[in-house]
Amino acid sequence: MPPAASTRREQAHFTIQALALAVSIAAAGGAAAQQAGDAMTAPQVRASLESQGYTNVNDVEFDDGVWKADARSADGQRVELRIDPASGKVYPEDAVAQLAEADVRAKLSTAGYSNIHDVKFDDGMWTAEADDANGRELKLTLDPDTGKVVGKDRD
Repeated sequence: MPPAASTRREQAHFTIQALALAVSIAAAGGAAAQQAGDAMTAPQVRASLESQGYTNVNDVEFDDGVWKADARSADGQRVELRIDPASGKVYPEDAVAQLAEADVRAKLSTAGYSNIHDVKFDDGMWTAEADDANGRELKLTLDPDTGKVVGKDRD
């Protein structure tokens, strides 16, 4: 094979590998941004909030395993919201916890988490750091009423 043909083939092979790597990185980023295929997208979050009476919805972003947004409530108040990425349940920043810290720790332990620490109630949701069954350290976001883990993010 002539040297030029060999070089073109190597360049094409390198280009294909680079493209495959870029696609896999983009897919991994999407997976990190949304835990599962059933997670809501930003436009779905915005539409869901608007259908619930929120207006001026902006700053919709995926962070700490949940969607976050700023909006105006039905009474015109500016609110910061957390949204369950799977169900779309809205958690206003001024929500009151129905569980105590000990309850949250117990629920996480029962769910198989270990090394549970930094448990706190902030912006209407419980957060904690813990190791999952595979030993990965995660930042968890929990429903303030039930203690259900609604968001997971690698710590």
